[in-house]
Amino acid sequence: MMSFFRAFLNTWAARAFFVVLVAAFGLWGIADVVRNYGKTTSLATVGARTIEPQEFEEAFHRNLAQVTRMMGNAAEPPPDVRRSVAGESLERLIVQAAIADEVQRLGIEVPDAALRQAVFAIPAFHGSAGTFDRATFESVMRNNNMTEPRFLDLLRSDIGQRQLMETIQAGVTPPETLLKQVYAFQRETRSAQVVELPFSDAPAPPAPSPEDLQREYENDPAAYSAPAYRRIKLVVLSPQTLAGGIEVKPEDIQAYYEAHKADYVSEEKRAAEVIVAPDKASADKLAAEWKAGADWAAMDKSAQAAKGSAVRLDASTRDQFPSPELADAVFAAPPDTVSAPIPSAFGFQIIRVTQVIPGQTRTLDQVKDSIRQKIAQERAVDQVYTRANKLDDALSAGTSLDDLPGELGAAGVSGTLDAQGNTPAGEPAPIPGSPALRKAIIATAFSTPKGDAPHMIEGPDQSYYALAVEDITEPKLKPLTEVEAQVKADWEAAARRHEQDAAAAKLMTAAQAGGSLDDAATIAGFRVDTTPPVTRDGTNEHVPPPVQQALFRLKKGETTMVETADAFWVVRLTDITDPDIAQDPVGAAQFRDALTKALDQDMEVVFATAQRDRAQPRVNREMLDSLLR
Repeated sequence: MMSFFRAFLNTWAARAFFVVLVAAFGLWGIADVVRNYGKTTSLATVGARTIEPQEFEEAFHRNLAQVTRMMGNAAEPPPDVRRSVAGESLERLIVQAAIADEVQRLGIEVPDAALRQAVFAIPAFHGSAGTFDRATFESVMRNNNMTEPRFLDLLRSDIGQRQLMETIQAGVTPPETLLKQVYAFQRETRSAQVVELPFSDAPAPPAPSPEDLQREYENDPAAYSAPAYRRIKLVVLSPQTLAGGIEVKPEDIQAYYEAHKADYVSEEKRAAEVIVAPDKASADKLAAEWKAGADWAAMDKSAQAAKGSAVRLDASTRDQFPSPELADAVFAAPPDTVSAPIPSAFGFQIIRVTQVIPGQTRTLDQVKDSIRQKIAQERAVDQVYTRANKLDDALSAGTSLDDLPGELGAAGVSGTLDAQGNTPAGEPAPIPGSPALRKAIIATAFSTPKGDAPHMIEGPDQSYYALAVEDITEPKLKPLTEVEAQVKADWEAAARRHEQDAAAAKLMTAAQAGGSLDDAATIAGFRVDTTPPVTRDGTNEHVPPPVQQALFRLKKGETTMVETADAFWVVRLTDITDPDIAQDPVGAAQFRDALTKALDQDMEVVFATAQRDRAQPRVNREMLDSLLR
């Protein structure tokens, strides 16, 4: 057979076939180049810069995930929300590109030393010692799907842009007229006469008739219904569910222990009070005074009088002390004991150890289990996204939740729950994951139609989940006989509220008719109180926020009625005090700082908008629509 094919390849017919085939591919390739000639593969062009589809997709998905969490982790944001998030994401990238273009045009450079210092200063990259830790940095990069070169490029660009923006904002100060107006608005205080009518103080109503109870029962059926339930089938994929199936070798545990030894082995620390005297005679005299019971303040004065010095040293390891000889003396001295004068290069030292923090060593055997778990979870974070895609592919191919591959590390659970996440027995449903993930799953369960095909949804805490709603039990009105006590209590509460509502309205009407609130309250048998001065921030703990807000809607002498959660209030504004900024230099400085920051932000927006317009951005709408689809 093979010899036959070799013979055929040497014939003119075979050669002609390959000539046609090569020509066809050549023409197709050339045609494709011709068709795409002059077309850009970028999503947007901003001045001399471009925004690539991948950059947009990263920003879009990051912002969409944030919006989804704010909306209660709905299964799928509506198309108008997606388009809105896409527009905002692209607009941010355009503004950033325009400003970056201006930074480059002005020749603003970020030295490597400044970039390194900025990286080392980011708290997220600090290890247990409080300083930059390479392993922590790499873990953060992995968790955020970010490469080191990409991060450094972004940080360098951000530093350059901040240098430009800080220059733009420099020298911005609020006008004094504006400062006085804002200060007067915020610091104005108001006082009022108030009468509080708590619902609980209303006289007890007569016993309700059966008709009253029936009417109350029918007016609010939701209050007397059994909750809606949904039976769901759920799989959750998270670093925690994956960690148990990830193998961690002993040598990896050993390497982690050595790299983070400071977390497991701590040296002894000591704090001390040290007095340095210039000569032996002065040191002996100071030591005797100290041993006699003089306190530290007195010893500080005596040391200065003897031309010496006194210093307190915080708890430190031996290597952290200013000199080896001082460290040797401190670590040799017994605690809470004044030492004899000790010769040193600076004179004579007198030492009292005030605190001893013993060192602690946790061996590898003691911590290997926790290290194994840490390493497994770190590796799980790296794998969770890939495995979520595999699970989603399986679901898209029609695989049921029961038949998903077990080796991918997803945890499955099924059961019935209500909108609060409780089972029909009133117990919390056993949903795996954090409280935030639990909340997202419940919200999705009650927004997903029965029978919808499951798909992987990104949840909080680097987790993913998929669920199917198998059955829905609608809310069911309970029989009146079963909830009669609750209906009666609700009816009585409504009757008390109605009674106080009528009393408050009568009191307000009398005060508004020209009489005083004092007289109207006295006739009705109520007590009048006067509020302390309150401001617009609504922070006075003695006056409910609704009452405080009402005060700033009234003119002096006007009366109104306000309802709070447990009472009606009749309020009459009696006093308005305008503040004097000249009498409050501290407050004026605080307002000036706040206004300056607000104007700085306004100036930044104005400048950024101007740069955007100057860059004349051009967006490939066809590509944007394609990416959104």
